Amino acid sequence: MRHLFISCTVAAAALAGCATTHQRVLDADSGTQLQKRSYQSRTFDTGDKEKVLRATISTLQDLGFVIDRADLALGTVTGTKLAAHRITMTVSVRPQGTDRMLVRANAQFNITAIEDPKHYQDFFSSLEKSLFLAAHAEG
Repeated sequence: MRHLFISCTVAAAALAGCATTHQRVLDADSGTQLQKRSYQSRTFDTGDKEKVLRATISTLQDLGFVIDRADLALGTVTGTKLAAHRITMTVSVRPQGTDRMLVRANAQFNITAIEDPKHYQDFFSSLEKSLFLAAHAEG
């Protein structure tokens, strides 16, 4: 009888722990999510998705990333940088109207999301320069 009680208690605690974790993931603070989205996203004044993706690939390579996957149809690029630790960055490019592209970057340090806006600002600054140079090299 005592084993049954202990087993039920352990099972209930395990299930409660899972529910709590699941609850926290689904109830993420929307203010925090909006802040993340604001520094992880940037809009560029061009309707050329392929040009933005090529500039994204070049920028990631310039920053020391090795490109793991690039998909023009989906508009995604994933790269990995192996320094002291593993950094993975996934960038998605989506049209926003006919003459603008929304670029969103998501970076991870090992398995933890990078939440320091400076890393994203550095990436977008480099991407902006790459797009500027590409636009002026064509003309």
